[in-house]
Amino acid sequence: MGGLEKKKYERGAATNYITRNRARKKLQLSLPDFRRLCILKGIYPHEPKHKKKVNKGSTAPRTFYLLKDIKFLLHEPIVNKFREYKVFVRKLRKAYGKSEWGTVERLKDNKPTYKLDHIVKERYPTFIDALRDLDDALSMCFLFSTFPRTGKCHVQTIQLCRRLAVEFQNYVIASRSLRKVFLSIKGIYYQAEVLGQPITWITPYTFAHDHPTDVDYRVMATFTEFYTTLLGFVNFRLYQSLNLVYPPKIDSQAEDELKPAEGKDYAMDSESYLEKLSGLSASLARAVAPTHEDEVEMDEFPVEGETAELMDAKKKEQEALEKHKKLFEGLRFFLNREVPREPLAFVIRCFGGQVSWDKSLCIGATYEATDPSITHHIIDRPRLDKQVVGRYYLQPQWVFDSVNAKLCLPVADYFPGVLLPPHLSPFVTEKEGDYIPPEKLKLLALQRGENPDEESEEEEEEEEEDEGDNDKEEEEEEDESEKEEEMKLQKMEEQKTQSTQVNKALPVKVTAGKVRVEDKQRLEQEQQSEEKRLAIMMMKKREKYLYKKIMFGKKRKIREANKLAEKRKAHDAALKEQKKKNKKARQA
Repeated sequence: MGGLEKKKYERGAATNYITRNRARKKLQLSLPDFRRLCILKGIYPHEPKHKKKVNKGSTAPRTFYLLKDIKFLLHEPIVNKFREYKVFVRKLRKAYGKSEWGTVERLKDNKPTYKLDHIVKERYPTFIDALRDLDDALSMCFLFSTFPRTGKCHVQTIQLCRRLAVEFQNYVIASRSLRKVFLSIKGIYYQAEVLGQPITWITPYTFAHDHPTDVDYRVMATFTEFYTTLLGFVNFRLYQSLNLVYPPKIDSQAEDELKPAEGKDYAMDSESYLEKLSGLSASLARAVAPTHEDEVEMDEFPVEGETAELMDAKKKEQEALEKHKKLFEGLRFFLNREVPREPLAFVIRCFGGQVSWDKSLCIGATYEATDPSITHHIIDRPRLDKQVVGRYYLQPQWVFDSVNAKLCLPVADYFPGVLLPPHLSPFVTEKEGDYIPPEKLKLLALQRGENPDEESEEEEEEEEEDEGDNDKEEEEEEDESEKEEEMKLQKMEEQKTQSTQVNKALPVKVTAGKVRVEDKQRLEQEQQSEEKRLAIMMMKKREKYLYKKIMFGKKRKIREANKLAEKRKAHDAALKEQKKKNKKARQA
């Protein structure tokens, strides 16, 4: 029969993909420009299911893109801007070579520029979509804002990232939307709830760092270029939602508190305003002055299918959240020179506290260390020579642990020079069967309103009593062991004499039977286990395999939990032994 011959690799999966080199040639772009365009537009390589078919029988390693994505890039206006920029660089180089300085100035004045606004609108059709994708943008902007001003990155980019990061921090403070903080080796993790969306980002510690050689800063700069545009849009909308002026301005009352001549000692006039904002100690100006009205209770209408219990649970949750937002309200903190100022000021202000520091440290100090109204003095040194009566001297971890625990923790564990309790991660949620450390159990007891310290003191007293009793018992046991040995020898002799007598005459006895009561609970358990065994036997092969995998995972989790519990037990036993030795040494 006649017909068209079916050729290989001209239909199906082979036609859906295109290699990177072919895509580059189609767009007429160099590799760096192609990579940059893909990052800005959010187009990434794809791994085909049948790589050999797509690669036309070859097994050579190649990068593939979807053909429809590359066709989508053909109509991108930024591609023309890239070409214009290439022409501009070529003309500029030529003018420099010929020493035509008038042409150089003219070309620099007409340098081609482009905006990414249309790409942001295209990639994020709604504002909620932009908020959901804000984690990476914030992490990158906070990272770039800490970079030193070297040739690795443009100074304008570093300044822009710093400005946007400070603006976002001020929004979080104004809206009181911070929920969790965790100090890790990598940096400080924060989680804020913005318009119902949880946003998690990481900020590096403010240490001096050398640029690593194995990182491509051009790729990172391209991501940052897009993220700064996105964060600018988001910040504007967030400030509008809270009736705040954008770009942010310090409230006139707060500005009066900050001395006008203060900024001259720290920064230039162009930078002093941003420095005051980054102090995070002043409130922001509002677009429309707020009117103080009496709080009106809102009517609550039940949602269809929602029970009264659910409504009560939601109400309690809302009350707990409002209480959490006002955690440090009414408290006044003073930060010593050696503690990290920015993260502590940010966290304290997010929960309604007032904060200040030494004037020589940074702009934005609102009160002195001698102020009698200070309630908490945060220090990070073993002891302080001069202490003021009526204020708590605490280590910085107390602030972060209190935020995660959603209550002001007892201060005794955080005094200067005291060994701190473990800093538990708020991002870990223990499920049933998981190992829960004793510190977490203590924290849960505090949240329920119990006092676990009294119980622990009682346990320690009991242990001390037991230790004293054990010492006495050991002495008594030594005396008793000698007596027991003598008794055993006597019993053995008596048994020998009895056995000789029994061998001579074996009396036969008939005893009455006893009624055996069967345990119903045990029988029920046996029946259930038998039914389970039969049900497993009746399973299909695939279902049985899945069931075994599930059970194996559960058993492994139990084994890991038991292992951690044993480790903790051994650790506690070693600490107890050490304490006992120290106590004996002191007594001696």
